[in-house]
Amino acid sequence: MTTIKRTNSDDIDFINLVALLDQDLAIRDGEDHSFYNQFNKIDKIKHTIVYYENRIPVACGAFREKESGTTEIKRMYVHPDYRNKGIAAAVLTALEIWAKEIGYTYTILETGKKQPEAIRLYQKSNYTIIPNYPPYEEVDNSVCMKKTL
Repeated sequence: MTTIKRTNSDDIDFINLVALLDQDLAIRDGEDHSFYNQFNKIDKIKHTIVYYENRIPVACGAFREKESGTTEIKRMYVHPDYRNKGIAAAVLTALEIWAKEIGYTYTILETGKKQPEAIRLYQKSNYTIIPNYPPYEEVDNSVCMKKTL
């Protein structure tokens, strides 16, 4: 049985999944990790999703307002044991639905060239590559994307 819970960044399951995400990103990003990490703090995120498989928290994602009408997708993660099952797409769709319900028109996000599976997911979900937005505009490893909700 799968369950998707809307919550916030105080949720312990979300916090634990983000810790696993940060461990993965530290390896992928290498020396660049401290730069990216400063923009990925989870305190005070009001809109987070935790995805459960048989009551086990296996995936998460979040969004926060970037500017009026636009929200930024953040902290997308699926535990390695549960990848390639469509869970990331389900989390992303749940975040988009929630953002649209609140009144956002666009979602944007930043991912890295060292995360090709994330880029494929977002492109498959109708995100288009856009010029890198601040603070990523001078970062060669960053890929920024946008979608109209």
